[in-house]
Amino acid sequence: MTSQLFAICFNTPRPSALARFWSGVLGWESAEGPDDDASILPPDSAGFRIRFLPSQEPKAGQNRAHFDLTSSSPEDQRQTVARALRLGGKHIDVGQLPEEGHVVLADPDGNEFCVIEADNKFLADTGFIGALACDGTQQVGYFWSEALRWPLVWDQDQETAIQSPNGGTKITWGGPPVAPKTGTNRLYLELALPADADREAEIARLISLGATHTDTGEGHGGQVRMLDPDGNEFTVQEPR
Repeated sequence: MTSQLFAICFNTPRPSALARFWSGVLGWESAEGPDDDASILPPDSAGFRIRFLPSQEPKAGQNRAHFDLTSSSPEDQRQTVARALRLGGKHIDVGQLPEEGHVVLADPDGNEFCVIEADNKFLADTGFIGALACDGTQQVGYFWSEALRWPLVWDQDQETAIQSPNGGTKITWGGPPVAPKTGTNRLYLELALPADADREAEIARLISLGATHTDTGEGHGGQVRMLDPDGNEFTVQEPR
């Protein structure tokens, strides 16, 4: 059986504090769990959760992935920005132009995210988290489309995007130039399998698509750590 996207994970030195920030920005409920494994839950069962896991590795440059949050109106965009700033976010400059309609912010850990203008047609059929926008190649977009069995909804000029057949958040890759990877990614995908699935068979399938094992052993809670074709970390849970 195919892996499903269970969570988008943040490595952070302050799991509970960062969970409170994103819970406040998104309006998602916190999940019960230990302090070093904080999670927030999507508003519907079809979405992914966001997990905040302990790590002391310092941030090195811009993250390879960030959230694009959607807006229903200019006032809604202003309210989202104001809420993020009130909760501990800040404005940052990543080279955006003054005429661009999106607002670039960072959370209290310095993780970048954007609040997108209301008339963005590409994100019109998504949720509040319109996209997980990634730095990556066309090849890695094809890999994740096959890995999750999410169809390609954009494939042009080496830029790719996929979206669940059920709708919701898109995952996008911007194509070249792709910045060199430095250190472990702060954001990564966590995959899950149904209880009756064969994890070894699924890992073999992912390898056949272009994934590789890492040399860092098991991940959090006995998960298998892997790399996608661009060298980005992801994990596969034990079936549950």
